[in-house]
Amino acid sequence: MENKAISFYSRYDLLLHPGSGQVVPNHYQHILAFAFAVKEINENPQILPNLTLGFHIYDSYFNAQQTYHGTMLLLFTMESFVPNYTCDTEKNLMAIIGGLDPETSLHMATVLDTYKIPQLIYGPAPVTNDKNPGLSFYQMVPKEMVQYAGIRSLLLHFRWTWIGVIVMDTDTGERFVQTALPFFSRSGICFAFIEKSRTLTFVDKIEDILEQGVKIYAKVLNSRANVFMAYGESYSVAFLRWLPSLSEAEQESNMSKGNVWIMTAQMEFTSFVYQRSLDIEITHGALSFSTHSNDLPEFQQFIKRRNPSNTMGDGFISFFWQQAFSCALPNQGVHDIGGDLCTGEEKLENLPGTFFEMSMNGHSYSIYNAVHAVAHALHAMSSSRCRHRKIGNGQGLQPLNQEQWQLHQFLRDISFNNSAGDEVSFDQNRELEAGFDVINWIVSSNLSFHKVKVGMLNPQDPLGQTFTINDNAITWHSWFNQVPPISICTESCHPGSSKKMKEGEPFCCYDCIPCPEGKISKEKDMNDCNACVDEEYPNKNQDLCIPKDITFLSYEEPLGLCLACLTLSCFLTAVLTLGTFLKHHNTPIVKANNRDLTYALLISLQLCFLCVFLFIGHPEKVTCILQQTAFGIIFAVAVSCVLAKTIMVVLAFMATKPASQMRNWMGRKSAMYVVLSCSLIQAGICTMWLSASPPFPDFDMYSFNEEIVLRCNEGSTTMFYCLLGYLGFLAIISFTVAFLARKLPDSFNEAKFITFSMLVFCSVWLSFIPSYLSSKGKYMVAVEIFSILASSAGLLGCIFSPKCYIILLRSELNNREHLIRSKQI
Repeated sequence: MENKAISFYSRYDLLLHPGSGQVVPNHYQHILAFAFAVKEINENPQILPNLTLGFHIYDSYFNAQQTYHGTMLLLFTMESFVPNYTCDTEKNLMAIIGGLDPETSLHMATVLDTYKIPQLIYGPAPVTNDKNPGLSFYQMVPKEMVQYAGIRSLLLHFRWTWIGVIVMDTDTGERFVQTALPFFSRSGICFAFIEKSRTLTFVDKIEDILEQGVKIYAKVLNSRANVFMAYGESYSVAFLRWLPSLSEAEQESNMSKGNVWIMTAQMEFTSFVYQRSLDIEITHGALSFSTHSNDLPEFQQFIKRRNPSNTMGDGFISFFWQQAFSCALPNQGVHDIGGDLCTGEEKLENLPGTFFEMSMNGHSYSIYNAVHAVAHALHAMSSSRCRHRKIGNGQGLQPLNQEQWQLHQFLRDISFNNSAGDEVSFDQNRELEAGFDVINWIVSSNLSFHKVKVGMLNPQDPLGQTFTINDNAITWHSWFNQVPPISICTESCHPGSSKKMKEGEPFCCYDCIPCPEGKISKEKDMNDCNACVDEEYPNKNQDLCIPKDITFLSYEEPLGLCLACLTLSCFLTAVLTLGTFLKHHNTPIVKANNRDLTYALLISLQLCFLCVFLFIGHPEKVTCILQQTAFGIIFAVAVSCVLAKTIMVVLAFMATKPASQMRNWMGRKSAMYVVLSCSLIQAGICTMWLSASPPFPDFDMYSFNEEIVLRCNEGSTTMFYCLLGYLGFLAIISFTVAFLARKLPDSFNEAKFITFSMLVFCSVWLSFIPSYLSSKGKYMVAVEIFSILASSAGLLGCIFSPKCYIILLRSELNNREHLIRSKQI
């Protein structure tokens, strides 16, 4: 049993602009999708048994007054206007689908909200204000932020960081500027310009709108950006098509700059009827976001059968048919069409895509889902035995149906799969839980176009997989030669450099400066260069950190090998000298000046040479401890021996005076006492050093950029310089005493040799300090080794070379008579 007590209403935006004849034929598909959904539901006994959906469609004329008037007619009666009462038994209004334009939805909602009638909109939600708070809509499109996230993902995917933005000068356009653009900026996207385009309202303003459009398009042509984002109403693309033909700059250059236009889901590839022959190259390669849709083969069969001759109750088809096919229907009048009579054989599939699409587009799919959503909500309400109170037999005035508000609770909780298999449900904010398709618009040479799905945005997918796009499936504008375009303010800074912001420019515009020494940047467009870790150093291009080589003064390298050979030579020289003295130990020249001190000095000099080997090779804990302590104590013994020999010279001179008591101090014990006492002080310093902060193996990370130097850390620098200071103290005393005794009569005048040797010794160690402090890494070790060798060799050469000369080459001088004669002279 069929019951027509339930009627279903919708509004239709901008099929015909008031009084202008400016028709957007593509919007006729919205009406057909609506009618097809109602027909599909009425033919399905599983959804609303014993009920039939009826509907009325009104044009808002993009005018607030007409919208309010039409809404009141929908609510009350077709004949007489009696607010809050209905006389028409055929009208049982349960829901309204309407609002491709947000302002139209808002005007309707201010009336519908009073009577709690659900409104399902298939465009963006209007911007509400303090005067109309709490208006609720059921949005048949996903929330705006989902689309913003998709656009951002698209821009970042192709590294488009320098884009132009054109928005309609409406409340929703301002919301886009205030909400979306900061969201993009936080992801590193800058804007070459942000222009607002006026909306189409009255014919007398069309020239101003086009003039403004020309100025905007001039910015597009002159901009370095290649990507432009458009946010506007469904008919905005029709205005974009005007721009190339109106641009004087483009006409003069006779060439079009290739651009990539990114369209939001609200915009459709539409065209006014008088744009039939207008070039559509500007939109070739555009990428748009569209509410997810699936093709319905039954819908195509439905619209193929559509014809003015076999369609009853469709008040729009006649005007659409005449405008789309540029012909006049019999008995309709040609008006301003200027064509022949329609034959009736015209096929919708032969119309260009800008006039009519055979496959259901995103807006039509949203309308289709909206009809099914209301039907399923009515079914749920009927199943729960929430029956609508029947209206009387139509006699007299009766109160308006008060049961529409009950539909809200069922709409909020609705969840079903449509005939295409897509799930339809609302979230807690009454927004459709769905995603977007990324569509590539491809224009053919015959002014036709088709759409290719190249990507998807599904917020229900796991994190990181919500946005997918197939780069290879995209057809770019021919100007780009099928290469993904680049849209940046500044060429990328290559690795090894960083960005330097330009004063007064957006952060996407910058200069590239090389990384400072010691820092790198591995990636392009780094905000700052980073220092390598201590174990690594930058390569020549400063785009990679290379592990440092661990080095130390080793025997394998030339410097270490040369020092080792030189040390061995000096040691062998000292051994030969000692051997020479031992062989001639009974000769006068050896016996003179305390033979035991001579042997002790030669042995200590040999050990001085040998301690050099502690400084060469891989530093270990034991070698680090022995390096400085062995060097300090052995050198203290050597200098003490020299000091003792000098003191012995002075005592010998003083003992020659009559009645002198100095003879008691001339024994071997006195000399050994001087050596031991001086050496023990140095040993005490070394003991304190080892107890407080001993030397240890350490890595020198900073002396060289490309090397890590393994060396011995002194531990306590203070104790190290105390050790050197004590050696210097002994050397200065020895030098002073020897200098004062240089003219005293002595065997071969040894005091003069000691004076000269101590002068060399002091000079070496005085020059050691600045050289040591100015050296780095293993070269510090080399400086210390050279100082040890030079000072030791100075003592050996200055003191013993004259004696070896006499022993080996002038043996005739090595006799007692010569010694006595030397003393008397």
